Amino acid sequence: MTGIDWERLRAAARRTVPQAYAPYSGYQVGAAALVDDGRVVVGCNVENASYGVGLCAECGLVSQLSATGGGRLVAFTCCNKRGERIMPCGRCRQLLFEFGGDELLVDTPAGVLPMSQVLPQAFGPADLDHIR
Repeated sequence: MTGIDWERLRAAARRTVPQAYAPYSGYQVGAAALVDDGRVVVGCNVENASYGVGLCAECGLVSQLSATGGGRLVAFTCCNKRGERIMPCGRCRQLLFEFGGDELLVDTPAGVLPMSQVLPQAFGPADLDHIR
C-alpha cells in the first residue's frame, strides 16, 4: 500500500459518480484506479433499457485503460452516489483480475485487500497457456 494516495483515488471515483447513466435503478457508481505508469483511469456505470446489457463502472474504467495506452492496474476503488465504498460484482472482479492480477490492491468496505483475497483462486490468462 506504500505510495498509493487512496484519498486521491476515492475522490476521482466520487467525481465520476454524477456521470453515471442509471435511469432504471438509480444506483450510480463511480470507479477509479491507479495504473502502473502513474495514470488514474475512471469509469461509471451505464444502464440500458435491456437490463442485461448494462455496463458496470469497472467496464468503463478498463475500457479507458485500454484506450489510453494500456498498462496494469495497481490500485482500485469504487463507490456509490453516497460516496460509500462498495465491492465490485463477480464479473467485474474477474475483469479487474485480468488487468491487475493477484497483486491489484482493492479498496473494500473492510479495508484494502489484494485481489488474491477478493477473488481467490482466480481463473486468468495463465490458465489458458497450456492450450495455445
